[in-house]
Amino acid sequence: MAKDHGPSIKDDETYEALVDEGYSKSTAARIANAKANSDQEPSKKGGKAQAYEDWTRDELYERAQELEIEGRSDMNKDDLIKALRESR
Repeated sequence: MAKDHGPSIKDDETYEALVDEGYSKSTAARIANAKANSDQEPSKKGGKAQAYEDWTRDELYERAQELEIEGRSDMNKDDLIKALRESR
């Protein structure tokens, strides 16, 4: 069962799935809310980035560097993924 993300997220299950795929929280919210609206038929366009699990450690490190995540030098791939997801 999906966690309740509050009244601003209309489709919690879709939202969580998109965030797990690597979408930003704001993009995931827009898509999830649009899918919950029967008047709209959203696609996933714009979200072309691969899931973080498909990135190399070096690519993750570079992204962490862009976001100025502290301690990134000592992080392994899993730690970098976690830090990147928490930084959103």
